[in-house]
Amino acid sequence: MNHIEYKNSSKVFTIQGLSKSVSIDCGNSTMILLSGQAPLDAEGNLVGNDVTKQTQQIFKNIENILKEYGATGKNIVKLGIFITDISKTPDFRKVRDLYINLQNPPVSSLIEVSRLFRDDILIEIEATAVINK
Repeated sequence: MNHIEYKNSSKVFTIQGLSKSVSIDCGNSTMILLSGQAPLDAEGNLVGNDVTKQTQQIFKNIENILKEYGATGKNIVKLGIFITDISKTPDFRKVRDLYINLQNPPVSSLIEVSRLFRDDILIEIEATAVINK
């Protein structure tokens, strides 16, 4: 690891003491690790009361963070999905498929949890992306 850089996006709600992302220089590529993203707008307001709308906001946040590095959702190589109702997985997947590389989809883990950091949040997603230099 030659260089590590932490970034936030002005278009994504930021919490004190937490970076939204970190990039790691890996020589010929850069790995970007994103903190778990919640369905909050730039002011911290909840967007959506169902998994579909919340997932749309989360991927909007992911895209805004990745833009800081010149990347998009197509550069995602790993997803970690935390969902409060596993039966809503098809709703998540419909939105996810609009953002990822479907020819080479990312590896992922999907975990049902009893609750997230707020009762009105139904899904949280963390991502890892890689861009070639």
